[in-house]
Amino acid sequence: MSLGSRALRPPDGFRHAPIRRGDAAYEAARHVWNGCHDRRPEWILPCASAGEVAAAVLFAREIVLPLAVRGGGHSFPGYGTCDGGVVADLGPLARIEVDAAGRRARVGGGATWGALDSATAPHALAVPGGLVSTTGVGGLTLGGGIGWLSRAYGLTCDQMIGAEVVLADGRRVWTDESEEPDLLWALRGGGGNFGVVTRFDFRLRPLPAGGEVLGGMVLHPATAAGRVLRRLAELADTLPEQASTLAAFVSVPPLPSLPASLHFTPVLALALCDIGEADEAEARVRPLRELAAPLADLVRRQPYVELQRMFDAGAPAGLRQYGLGANLAALTEGAIDLLSEHAAQRPTPLCQIHLHQLGGAVARVEEAATAYAGRDAGWVVHWIATWTDPADDERARDWAREARAQLSSLAAGRTYVNFLGESGPDAVHRAYGEAKHDRLRALKGRYDPGNLFRINANIPPAG
Repeated sequence: MSLGSRALRPPDGFRHAPIRRGDAAYEAARHVWNGCHDRRPEWILPCASAGEVAAAVLFAREIVLPLAVRGGGHSFPGYGTCDGGVVADLGPLARIEVDAAGRRARVGGGATWGALDSATAPHALAVPGGLVSTTGVGGLTLGGGIGWLSRAYGLTCDQMIGAEVVLADGRRVWTDESEEPDLLWALRGGGGNFGVVTRFDFRLRPLPAGGEVLGGMVLHPATAAGRVLRRLAELADTLPEQASTLAAFVSVPPLPSLPASLHFTPVLALALCDIGEADEAEARVRPLRELAAPLADLVRRQPYVELQRMFDAGAPAGLRQYGLGANLAALTEGAIDLLSEHAAQRPTPLCQIHLHQLGGAVARVEEAATAYAGRDAGWVVHWIATWTDPADDERARDWAREARAQLSSLAAGRTYVNFLGESGPDAVHRAYGEAKHDRLRALKGRYDPGNLFRINANIPPAG
């Protein structure tokens, strides 16, 4: 939809000039991380304050156009953009304040994980979450947030102790355990359904002295994947919470840090992180590094902030992407066989399968305590279809869909919402389960009865 000659314009007062379709800055401003989403909003409103976010929300309501909220713009389904509507771009709203003594951080809604990690690293502190530094803090947090520190400290949303939120009627509210506690419950895993978070207050968690952890990847031949994963499944239950693993079926990228002889080779990469003291971490991780004869062992002592950038090269902006996920209670023989088969059928070398280890602190939080669903999952699978040629669109997506369907009989009942993919209301309902979905719908009816915030894993308002 185009507004054509209609004279409706955003209100004055935006620090950064609003961008309209046809403006010189429009082409650069409209693109998001996932190259599949070549959408053309009518307006892009860069927001540098909560007041500007409120103005953007009210403007979208006034002209009755769809509203997309963009934090890092890293959404697989392209939730940070829309056709013919208004994009509230939180990029300028990225200020970070660190209270090292109080172990608290105030984080603007448009901040990225790279910026947050860099701000907390000098204090040997971190907020758990994020595996690619260009990912937005907001989107990942509101869906739950899985990362290297989750087993030790919990999900990203578990660290959120308060938030400033702009509601659908333009009001700015504060939520924490004593003010609007139901809204805080919903924001901890309920996605962007309830408002625009302009500021997150996080609890910071300690890292080892100097902020260094033991981490990296051990690369195994793809042919050894079954053997390695079976041994990993045996060892995983014995690992203390300071240690976390992620197994990934990938093709080795042509990076200078990796042996040239391995470039483009299909492998099973066993990535790991241990935040314990150096000697203890080395001893704990040694069995993981000796699961089989590796092609390369890239595990080393390194700053946590560097480990957080380990996967950046595999997730550049502009590629075509499609992701789907599934929760597993355990890494069973059947699941290992199916995942190995899926990896052998990857439609392009850029496609990946990630297997995230959970448990630990994630599972210790009561299931009903937050909107995030599925805390009993021991593992989360993420099929990441990545390609460059639009002619491969259906082939790449079908690979992920068929793989997810084949594993469905072994999957747990809930799905991590950030890995849900492009889904309808039934899939969102199943992801949360009946009780949580009912509560979320009731809260949606309270905070956004007109469903203005619907470009997301949408929860329709009750009533």
